[in-house]
Formats: sequence, structure tokens, C-alpha cells
Amino acid sequence: MKKTILLTLSICLLSIGFASAQILPDFSFGAKGGLNYSTFPSNGLYNNSNKAGYLAGVWARFGALGFNFQPELYVTSKNLDVKDNNGNVNKAKFTSVDVPLLIGTKIGAFGLGGRFYGGPVFSFAANKDQSYSDAAANAVKLNYKDANYGIQVGAGVDIKDFSVDLRYEGGLNKIGYGPNEYSHTRISIFSLSLAYKIFSL
Repeated sequence: MKKTILLTLSICLLSIGFASAQILPDFSFGAKGGLNYSTFPSNGLYNNSNKAGYLAGVWARFGALGFNFQPELYVTSKNLDVKDNNGNVNKAKFTSVDVPLLIGTKIGAFGLGGRFYGGPVFSFAANKDQSYSDAAANAVKLNYKDANYGIQVGAGVDIKDFSVDLRYEGGLNKIGYGPNEYSHTRISIFSLSLAYKIFSL
């Protein structure tokens, strides 16, 4: 009898917690930081090396009816090395302000759960550093645009006020490089970040 009562009470509490997390409107705001890994596909003329970078910024989350909208604003550094068959190397570092607009859902309750989300990301270049010799300028220079666009998908785990996110970002616009922008390809980015919820309503 006691076991039945305890089981019933546990189910009721879990249902209330799940409903509160999924249905009632809520708002959260926090900060985040992490690492990214940029990939730039190689071809027969160029050997492109993938490099690690960083990201740091803030996020907000509006939730209701089992879904949430999560806009973010962060600074990110994307690093790439491009090398042609003649040995010319361009060490490129692009710093940008990124604005993902994500829609997702959450499962779980009582401060522990998982999230799944996706949406567009708008990237605005703040700095475009490229290091190469004069002889290599036309061979491997990247034409990184002032505004770039992509799609992000990912998943995260919430533990109380902390969240760990793993994401993939696929670029929608192509980057030109080489003589007369001979080659065009898209940058892909994998990122791992830690977020902290500063306050919630």
C-alpha cells in the first residue's frame, strides 16, 4: 500500500514538474562561452587545414506550450589554413558577431533535461585577418564576406543553471578563394559551449 502511494505521488510530482517546464510561459537570460572547430573542404588544388577557435556572448530563452525561442548574440573566431600546391599558405582568422535565432523543445523537469533546436544564424564580420606572403596573395586569399548566413542544429543538456551545448553550423553562402576566386566552398563549424543562466522569470 505504501509503495503504491509513493509511486502515485512520485508520478504526480513528475507530471507537475514536466508540465511546468513545458507549458507555462517562462523567460531566461544568461552568458555562454566555448570552442569551435571550423572545417573548410579541400580539393585537388588546395589543402585546407581545419582549426579551433572560440565563442563568447549572451543568450535569451522564451518558452511556452512545450517550445522555446532562443536568440543569441556572441563573438566568434573562425580559424583556417589554406595551402596551395606550390606551398603558399594563408593563415586566416575571421572574427565575427553571430546572431542565431533558434527554435526548439525541451524534455525533463526539476532542473535536469535535454534540449533540441535549430534555426538560422547571421554572421557579421568584425575583423578579417589573413597572413600570407605577397607571392601567395592571389593564390590563396579568402574572400570572406561582411555578412554570412548559415543553419545551426544541435542539442544540449541542462543541469540546474548550467547548460552544455553541442552544435553543427552549415554555411549557406560560399566563400571564394584562389586566382579569380577559382574555388568556392562553404565553411562548416562544430561548437561545444558552456552556458550559465543568470536569471529567469
